Amino acid sequence: MSIIEVVIGGVILGGLYALIAIGFNLQYGVARILNLAYGEFLMAAAFAAFWMFTLAGISPILGMVLSVPVSFAANWLFYRLLMMPLVRRARTRDDLEGETILATFGLLFVLRGAAQLAFTANNRFYDYLGVPVQIIGFTFAANRVLAFGVACAFGLALWLLLTRTRQGAALRALAVDPTGARLVGVDVTAMSAMAFAAGGALVAVAGTLVSTFLAFNPAIGIEFTMKALVVVMMGGVGNMAGSLVAGVLLGVAEALCSYLLDSGLTLVVAYFLFLIILLIRPRGLFGTP
Repeated sequence: MSIIEVVIGGVILGGLYALIAIGFNLQYGVARILNLAYGEFLMAAAFAAFWMFTLAGISPILGMVLSVPVSFAANWLFYRLLMMPLVRRARTRDDLEGETILATFGLLFVLRGAAQLAFTANNRFYDYLGVPVQIIGFTFAANRVLAFGVACAFGLALWLLLTRTRQGAALRALAVDPTGARLVGVDVTAMSAMAFAAGGALVAVAGTLVSTFLAFNPAIGIEFTMKALVVVMMGGVGNMAGSLVAGVLLGVAEALCSYLLDSGLTLVVAYFLFLIILLIRPRGLFGTP
């Protein structure tokens, strides 16, 4: 395997990391909720794809027609019923962040425990498009290439929403300054709930894509939550383009680490890269100085 092939593989993986981080950025950067249970919705979508494929023969991509709207609705209800009381009583953003960390940390264990009771702690995997394909002379697994393509399609759709619609303008205003957004007529509560739910929809897409080429179990959520947080902080909170660049950067760094050093060191490299960037740019690559 050549170094170019490794880098391209890292870009493919990084596109998926970017999609996961963009959803997290909608929840944290726009709705102002640091959701530590974010990865549990990815885990739930992975199991949903697994059961639909193994029991009913439904393609994971087709299965997203069901799982993504369900995740959107579940995250909307989660925000309105559980997060809104915390939002209303928080006096400052720091207060809100502290309380939501505690609340979602507890939810993380509730959801993981429920999944372990329902599905056991065993790893699950299914064979979907596990065949090689040629891209510019290099060979990659078709399921990873498909995952990258779907992630790009959803990322493009979100970019068009944010840049070409009134709702997108409202979300961008909310990310920059919630108080200023309210003064110009943005329904902050409704748009925050929408951003939080949209983040849940994107992580369901990511969970479905992850399940097509990685083994998973009820404990995988925290790993992807932490990677999403790393990417968001590297790219800049509230900056979707930053999440895209940082996600690709992380994917390439992990691929090079696996190729040059050891695959068990990928998390170490991820956090090392994270620390280096924050030392140079404390607000992230694209954060405001």
